[in-house]
Amino acid sequence: MGNQPLIVLSEDSQRTSGKDAQSMNITAGQAVSESVRTTLGPKGMDKMLVDSTGDVVVTNDGVTILKEMDIEHPAANMIVEVAETQENEVGDGTTSAVVVSGELLSQAEELLDQDIHATTLAQGYRQAAEEAKNILEDIAIDVDEDDTDILTQIASTAMTGKGAENARELLAELVVDAVRSVADDDDIDTDNIKVEKVVGGSIENSELVEGVIVDKERVHENMPYFVEDADVAVLDDALEVKEAEIDTEVNVTDPDQLQQFLDQEEEQLQEMVDQLVDVGADVVFAEDGIDDMAQHYLAQEGILAVRRVKSSDAEKLARATGARSVANLDDIEADDLGFAGSVAQKDVGGDQRIFVEDVDEAKSVSLILRGGTEHVVDEVERAIEDSLGVVRVTLEDGKVLPGGGAPETELALKLRQFADSVGGREQLAVEAFADALEINPRTLAENAGLDPIDSLVDLRSQHDGGNTAAGLDAYSGDIIDMESEGVVEPLRVKTQAIESATEAAVMILRIDDVIAAGDLSGGQVDPDDGGDGGAGGPGGAPGGMGGGMGGMGGMGGMGGAM
Repeated sequence: MGNQPLIVLSEDSQRTSGKDAQSMNITAGQAVSESVRTTLGPKGMDKMLVDSTGDVVVTNDGVTILKEMDIEHPAANMIVEVAETQENEVGDGTTSAVVVSGELLSQAEELLDQDIHATTLAQGYRQAAEEAKNILEDIAIDVDEDDTDILTQIASTAMTGKGAENARELLAELVVDAVRSVADDDDIDTDNIKVEKVVGGSIENSELVEGVIVDKERVHENMPYFVEDADVAVLDDALEVKEAEIDTEVNVTDPDQLQQFLDQEEEQLQEMVDQLVDVGADVVFAEDGIDDMAQHYLAQEGILAVRRVKSSDAEKLARATGARSVANLDDIEADDLGFAGSVAQKDVGGDQRIFVEDVDEAKSVSLILRGGTEHVVDEVERAIEDSLGVVRVTLEDGKVLPGGGAPETELALKLRQFADSVGGREQLAVEAFADALEINPRTLAENAGLDPIDSLVDLRSQHDGGNTAAGLDAYSGDIIDMESEGVVEPLRVKTQAIESATEAAVMILRIDDVIAAGDLSGGQVDPDDGGDGGAGGPGGAPGGMGGGMGGMGGMGGMGGAM
């Protein structure tokens, strides 16, 4: 072969290796982390996200921001996955998890510059994460599932700093009542809590309905608006004459034959309605259509009927009323019917909806969220979803931690002590892990306009003295006992955040070669300015892949909170 180079990759491919690849990926991860860092805590700022069609989202919910930003860089997307995992598993703590991921990468970069191998770092980080989970278990506070005050405080803490803050006490009570209603022994499925958004009124007008709200109207104006002590039928079927599945042609020779066809069709529809009457149905919810003639017969019988109900709503109706969904009307029996003390059509914010209430042990409930504008209602919904998640995991696990940066400060203290028992260079990684965790209390202080160094020194001093619940009050700037103040969050919020953040950081650090099939260069957002990200070029990340975060560049005009 002589000295001819062997070309393996195509001309369009790009390859970045060694320190350049690590540095590029770390920079991408840090940029994602910095983009949400200012939203952390009760004094966090909001972001305004405008998509290509002009739709606007105003939020400080970490996972919502990262999803809307349309990030393209592969390493940056690993950090986004941390937020998504946190959202799916717990419902809250997405911003904390992402901020910790970014800081773990920052600390690692300094050690890589000191020629500490990435594998050593990964090993040290994993040891630190395992020890951190053990420490958190030790300092966790047991919660009884009947302790309404603690559960309400947990729900309230999850809403702090979000759009629902003004009415968080009322909403927290609604959330706790809702989660308790759908709890089925140890199984708590928050999908059985339907959130209905209504633009109009104020957040304080929000309410919990012990039952199901269906965003539909009765199908015929002669049907009753209200049915008391109703036997409810849920049909996964249509009240229509079945059409032939094969193409057929019928030649009609005189008008009487046509009339016979029509009479026969009406007779079939009458029989369908008679079946419902015979089993004693007062209200009918059909997932498919209801023929006009069937509507007429139902109205004559005084039956309230609703058509084209979403399958998710049909499931909730069945669960709430105790009905069984019937796939074939011919098979319906009285035992298939559910019961509701009240089924009524009501006006909510100018829209007609069907309320199914007064059900025995409602295992499916509805939260009506009110707000002055659509943006307000959307942000309240995001706060409620976080709150539902934390109450659910608290009831499942029965353990909570104090908030206000208290767990992170205690972890940093204990991990530095643990580092002394770790041999080799992994000790440096464990110490770096401890330093990284302090990013949360430091950011809480920064976002509240406080001096982060003074706040951190005071926090460390309190924890050195044995006060494991000492945290930062972002409103007064004082160090207070978070447990006695009722600022608590589920244990799983912290353990999941540390687990996910560590896994993502380790995965990024272990990449020493990036081979791209095409050009991944693009604009990269500079976390320190709200610029437009440019187009391509070095963009802050070295190596042949350029900035590599084209998707973030498009969001450069995000709100002033950046």
